[in-house]
Amino acid sequence: MIPQTFKSLAALYKAMDKTWNKIAARYPFKCSGCKDNCCKSLFFHYTYIEKAYLTHGFNALDQAGKEKILTRAKNYCEKTFAKTPDVKSLKIFCPVNENGRCLLYPFRPMICRLHGLPHELSRPGLSPVMSRGCDAGLFDDKSYVKFDRTPFYQQMAQIEIAFRQGHDKTDRIKETVAQMLISQ
Repeated sequence: MIPQTFKSLAALYKAMDKTWNKIAARYPFKCSGCKDNCCKSLFFHYTYIEKAYLTHGFNALDQAGKEKILTRAKNYCEKTFAKTPDVKSLKIFCPVNENGRCLLYPFRPMICRLHGLPHELSRPGLSPVMSRGCDAGLFDDKSYVKFDRTPFYQQMAQIEIAFRQGHDKTDRIKETVAQMLISQ
């Protein structure tokens, strides 16, 4: 059961998944764990509501599962954020990935849901920023199917604003999944 706090986020995630699946089918494209697996990408997440939702799913796991993930998360952070000023992707699997499957799939953040497909983002007064999609899709040879992520980001911002007000959060967040789980 999803607590009331997360209902609007769960609804947004459902809309994201539906749209992603519809666009992927038009290419056609299936994510199949390619060589440059997005679960090995260095993704930062910027919302407290997503952190809370991810940790809600994490806390529902059995103790052994949580301990295994936390061990991997600590290892991930030690390697990724070693004592160097430059943080770069070392292509280490996300700590919640086990044997190619996300153990927190229903609770995964927005970027994990939207990654892979060519898309655009619009900012007021500027031309849309286009992204070509992941290498696995070989999208360069295909005509672009419009996938504007902007409405999802706008809705996420509104959900985050409401969540922060209810939880007295004023500072910014920029964390990987590993950092979110360790700092919960």
